[in-house]
Amino acid sequence: MPRRIAVVGVGAIGGLFGGRLAAAGHEVVFLARGATLDALVERGLIVDSPEGDLRLHPVHGAEHAAGVGVVDLVLVCVKAGQVASLAPTLRPLVGDGTLVIPMQNGVEASGQLAAALGEAVLEGYSRVIAEAVAPGHIRHVAVTPTIAFAPRVGAASPPEEGVLAGWRALFRGAGLHVEETPDVQRALWEKFMFVEPLGAVGGAARVPFGAMLAVPETRALLDACVREIMAVGRARGVSLGEDSVASVWARYDKLAPEGTASLQRDLMAGRPSEFDAQTAAICRMGRVAEVPTPAHDALYAVLAPKALGRTPA
Repeated sequence: MPRRIAVVGVGAIGGLFGGRLAAAGHEVVFLARGATLDALVERGLIVDSPEGDLRLHPVHGAEHAAGVGVVDLVLVCVKAGQVASLAPTLRPLVGDGTLVIPMQNGVEASGQLAAALGEAVLEGYSRVIAEAVAPGHIRHVAVTPTIAFAPRVGAASPPEEGVLAGWRALFRGAGLHVEETPDVQRALWEKFMFVEPLGAVGGAARVPFGAMLAVPETRALLDACVREIMAVGRARGVSLGEDSVASVWARYDKLAPEGTASLQRDLMAGRPSEFDAQTAAICRMGRVAEVPTPAHDALYAVLAPKALGRTPA
């Protein structure tokens, strides 16, 4: 049965996942603004992908949640730094039975959403390599689009497993991969261990993966960042260990040499980024937990003037 789904933010993640769901016959409303909304209205959504291109026109675009009404599912796909301020504006989308899945990098988004939207919010994350090459135009580079979601730790009224199983089947029916994990907090932090060091070190080094990984000293810096995230996560009660570090490095050594992380690309281009929700977040959480983060402190000092807009573009 087709479901009504709101995709909030139509960059690489929102455009790719929302496009697949719309192509599968679901009623998808894309919440966007500015040039992206104009492009969606005028020419629709374009997805270039090794798993099949999409050209969707017309698509349903809207600027404000208030004009959309209650939906069955909300995929929050804006950059992590926007989540806290955006969350209260999403209340018109949420009714009895609505689920909200955050798709950000970082580890704070679900808590920020739950503060405004309550028990509707799940823990979640996505995994894919994609970029927005123009407003409403997404290029899927590699990795089958993957989503994972589960009840938030400590949720008072989590959805029944049968409800979650139904949504997993829906995503699979749209050609998306669903990652099931018995410990979503661990999986979320392991993703953070993987993605944040690439973005921060890449943003400082300004070279692609292959060049970073070819230099022993830079590999050592990446490893220090991975281990600092592990230490902060463990201090917050997340079950992380040496096997988590080994898993990250197994993936690092399979990266395409020419690739870059989204945080790095945004930093290098001077665009709004997830710096505050990734690198700065580890520094903040480390101070609270009294866990030293010297590698991240140094990267913060190097990247913050540009990332936080305190120097001319």
